[in-house]
Amino acid sequence: MSLIEELRQKFAQDAFEFSKHATDQALLRNILVDEIREAAQTAEIIEDYPDDKYGPSCLLLGFTSAGRPLHIQCSYPSRPLLKIITVYEPSESEWMEYRKRR
Repeated sequence: MSLIEELRQKFAQDAFEFSKHATDQALLRNILVDEIREAAQTAEIIEDYPDDKYGPSCLLLGFTSAGRPLHIQCSYPSRPLLKIITVYEPSESEWMEYRKRR
């Protein structure tokens, strides 16, 4: 199973938790847990951080059923619970097609 398939499976099984930062960001930006689940099911990995100081993680881009783009940074699926590190709606001024940094 590929990394993205493992990540999607964790989200589908509700095998994830939020860091305090991710919780704060989701509340500030009015991002619902259901939107995160939806976006994760179609997500692609757009950046990979295998040597991140807090442990391997990656940045996902997915879209909600309403078409809202979301970036979800999460840990690799090596633990029972996936850790969502941060979540936000990418800015068009900072991202090209939400996939590449400007």
